[in-house]
Amino acid sequence: MTLRANYLDLASKAMQILMNQESYLREQFSVSETVTTQVWELVKLRVSQINQCAFCIDMHSKDALSQGETLERILGLSAWRDMPLYSEIELVALDWAEYLTAGKPADDENYKKVVQVLGEQTVVDLTIAINAINSWNRIAKTFKPEVGSYKPQ
Repeated sequence: MTLRANYLDLASKAMQILMNQESYLREQFSVSETVTTQVWELVKLRVSQINQCAFCIDMHSKDALSQGETLERILGLSAWRDMPLYSEIELVALDWAEYLTAGKPADDENYKKVVQVLGEQTVVDLTIAINAINSWNRIAKTFKPEVGSYKPQ
């Protein structure tokens, strides 16, 4: 593996902003009745799969397992639309994540659907979370931290 810039040290203030965003999202999803931290972890994992970010796939698979997620649901995530393993809330959250990750504009029909199931506050938080994991994926794919080195806390 080629050594690349240590982005955590070289842009520590910017990284702290991203970490603060993660803290905000963790707080929001830990009290949410719809998108819980478990759903959030599935979203992060699915977006990381789409973006083919090996480091983040490793991280979020480990985090999901450590939080009680089943291996069957993690393995089924790449074909979630055809797997009878996910709740309506999870289906809507995963659909929104794929929609936004693909860079599609949020048309009124899709927006209304996601708000109807999740509520406005959660849609705002989920949209920020989807943006965040897409950003983390791009950072990890650029600076290539060691895959497999992550340990859940």
